[in-house]
Amino acid sequence: MQRYGHLLIIPIIFAADRWTKQLIVEHLKYLGSVEVTPFLSIVHARNYGGAFGFMSQHGLSTYIFLVLPLIIIAGLIYYLLRYPHNATVRCSLSCILAGALGNMYDRLVDGYVTDFIDVYYKNYHWPAFNVADMSISIGIGMWVLTQLLGQGSRGKGHEQA
Repeated sequence: MQRYGHLLIIPIIFAADRWTKQLIVEHLKYLGSVEVTPFLSIVHARNYGGAFGFMSQHGLSTYIFLVLPLIIIAGLIYYLLRYPHNATVRCSLSCILAGALGNMYDRLVDGYVTDFIDVYYKNYHWPAFNVADMSISIGIGMWVLTQLLGQGSRGKGHEQA
C-alpha cells in the first residue's frame, strides 16, 4: 500500500478542482469578477487553448489540447506505475497527473477549461488559473527540484518503497 499511497493525491486534487470550478460556474456569471485583495480576484474565465490560453484562436486547438494531454496522461500513468521512484517523485508525478486529469475532464465535458484565480499588479495580470493548474505547477516544481538536487534518480541509495 505504501508504494501506491501517493495515488490518493489524484482523487483528492481532482475533487477539489471539480468542486471549485463548479462553485464558480454556479455562483459567478461568465466574465464576472470579485476582488479579494488589491492583487487577487476570483473571476469566471474560460480557456479554449493550452497553458495561458496558448493557441486558443487556432482552429485545431480543440483537437490538439484533447489528444496531446491524453498522450501525456497515458505516459505519466505508465511511468509512475512501471518504474520505482522515491516518494517525492511519486508525489510530484501524482500532482501533475491529477491536474492534467482535472483540466482534461473540463475539455471533454465543456470544450474549455474553467479558470478563476486572477493574480495581478495594477494593470498587469497573470493569466487566470485553477486548482488543476496549481497542482500541475507544484508537481513540476517538485519534480524539477528533485532532479536538480539529484534525488530523482531511480538508482541505488534512493527510497523505493
